[in-house]
Amino acid sequence: MTSELRQRVLITGASSGIGRATAHLFAEAGHDLVLVSRSQSKLEALATELEGGTAVVYPIDLSKIAQLSQQLATVVADGPIDVLVNNAGMGYTGALGEMPLKDWQQVMDLNLTSVLACIQAVLPGMRQQGRGTILNIASVAAHNAFPDWGAYSVSKAGLVTLSQVLAAEERDHGIRVTVVSPGAVNTPLWDTDTVQSDFARSQMLTPEIVAQAIFNAAQLPATAVIDEIRLMPSGGAL
Repeated sequence: MTSELRQRVLITGASSGIGRATAHLFAEAGHDLVLVSRSQSKLEALATELEGGTAVVYPIDLSKIAQLSQQLATVVADGPIDVLVNNAGMGYTGALGEMPLKDWQQVMDLNLTSVLACIQAVLPGMRQQGRGTILNIASVAAHNAFPDWGAYSVSKAGLVTLSQVLAAEERDHGIRVTVVSPGAVNTPLWDTDTVQSDFARSQMLTPEIVAQAIFNAAQLPATAVIDEIRLMPSGGAL
């Protein structure tokens, strides 16, 4: 890949699920990766697997908002980011009427506020070079009212609106913004303590399918942008 086509791609939540599959696709295409997640050991293991581009890893807990700006400044210090994939997030099930406010804040911090922090970190470099692509991974839950998924749905709906406003603000700087809103995806999210669900995982999308949509959107010519991708399992809505 020529240096003109080689891109520096920052992926959050990179050590598993959609982020991991996305990292493999961009690496196979010869791009240079900047990988962020909480686990250094998982990131390092992923970096050794990747073939094609280079990879540097940053173990950062994006839910700890107070220290994010300083940590992310280190991430972007080596040069501008061409593509940002905001994939890190958490699931949460529970009725809104009984949800502890500290849990609500935890969901909003990771699923929404940390995304804004990552965007603010990469914007100066993107503006300076007059180009950039930001892909925010939302959910079909942003557009549908699923009982007991209220906090998650609100966080993803907020992410969709954040993306729309950001696109309008940054268009003149040559920066594109795409939202990817998949249905249920078979990832480790379903194994976490904050999610109780009996969805059939065999009927879900795979991380690789979602990663392909992310990669395809990022590789469009600079003169085109996909505002939002809604990607659903062909067997029915989840």
